[in-house]
Amino acid sequence: MKIKSTFFEDNTIRRVYDEESENWWFSVIDIIQVLTQPSDYQTARKYWKVLKGRLDKEGSQLVTNCYQLKMTAQDGKQRLTDVATAETFLRLVQSVSGSKVELIKLWLQQLSASRLQFVTD
Repeated sequence: MKIKSTFFEDNTIRRVYDEESENWWFSVIDIIQVLTQPSDYQTARKYWKVLKGRLDKEGSQLVTNCYQLKMTAQDGKQRLTDVATAETFLRLVQSVSGSKVELIKLWLQQLSASRLQFVTD
């Protein structure tokens, strides 16, 4: 797997490319931070924890489609991080309120389209 960060506006989004499944896996917390624009990382983690619990209670398959991979954390250590594909995020962001929801959806769609273009070339 290849770890390569990307950017949305001024925010770093950690992601990992899995050659076997040909998918990018994006950090859930990084996307949540962009969407909710909290004051700190811990607030984004708490938001995700509450949202994940709510979706799980509703029986949503979105939480099931999130996995954990090791990624470099802010302290420089490798830590398990919740990750999801762009397709999962496109459904997940509909459960989040924030001014950046439509922008992040377009961004994720563009990343997915470029991946499809790469695969077909």
